[in-house]
Amino acid sequence: MTTISRRAALAGGAAAIACAAGSVRAQASANLRFSAVFSEQDIRAEMMKRFGEDAKALGFNLQPYYGGTLFKQGTELVAMQRGNLEMGNIAPQDISNQIPAWSIVTSAYLFRDADHLKRVFDGEVGGQLKKMASDQLGIHILGPTYFGTRQVGLKPKKRIATPADMAGIKLRMPGGDAWQFLGTSLGANPTPMAYAEVYTGLQSGAIDGQDNPLPNVQNMKFYEVHSQIVLTSHLVGFDLLSVSNKVWNAMPADKRAAFQAAADKAIAWSTAEHLKKEGELAEFFKTQGLDVYAPDVKAFRDYAQKRYLASDLAKSWPAGMLDTINAM
Repeated sequence: MTTISRRAALAGGAAAIACAAGSVRAQASANLRFSAVFSEQDIRAEMMKRFGEDAKALGFNLQPYYGGTLFKQGTELVAMQRGNLEMGNIAPQDISNQIPAWSIVTSAYLFRDADHLKRVFDGEVGGQLKKMASDQLGIHILGPTYFGTRQVGLKPKKRIATPADMAGIKLRMPGGDAWQFLGTSLGANPTPMAYAEVYTGLQSGAIDGQDNPLPNVQNMKFYEVHSQIVLTSHLVGFDLLSVSNKVWNAMPADKRAAFQAAADKAIAWSTAEHLKKEGELAEFFKTQGLDVYAPDVKAFRDYAQKRYLASDLAKSWPAGMLDTINAM
């Protein structure tokens, strides 16, 4: 072989190795750490499993952490902002701590049901809210993950008909002004406590009750330390499935569309499962010896809405947004 031929062969080999290495790098999956407070038994954990299967085909490796094991409740958003987390199921209350205008979607009796929630976030209002989150927080919201309508579960056997009956009730709420005000809007004495501590808090009497959708009450076995569930239906429960702007902006347009479609499909499945389960659980809790009943919901709605409209929170709500949501 001539010197020129040898050089050509070596150059060709080097180029082949470089191409192979580039191919391996192209095929390597990007890790997406996902943190949530819900347990591995939660419907939303299965939602993320389904999403992860579709994301894998797009070159992503979803790494889920449940039960607040990676980041505690309320700290996921900050972790994403610091670059320590790629994906999270973020509570709207946590977003409202940084963007006060978002407190409108944390208010009691705003959304009527899961369909109303979806239509709002798919529309003009949702576009405004998502843009705020992207511009100010550095996260891209894929969609609201409905997890049931929040009801009040109590250990005391005191009958609840109106907000006046909630006076003196130590009702566990997550930390943060929006959550605490929600407890106040029900007439209760809101008490901040981590989600993982609620069961023992009810056992010990540190709290009298908690508010969660019925599927959460079952998953966390709160019903074992309840005497009753009051169907106040005060808040359509949802979090925001979100990905960091760093990850989102690095994708080409076609990959973003596929990523969004995977999220939409998983969220739709989860919503349907939650609605089905909610319909079954009221009867299940009755078989466990709990008193399950509806109070005067109109009295609760009127009381809560009056408190919100008179609060400082309402001063930050974008002009006309409440009327737009109500009209949808």
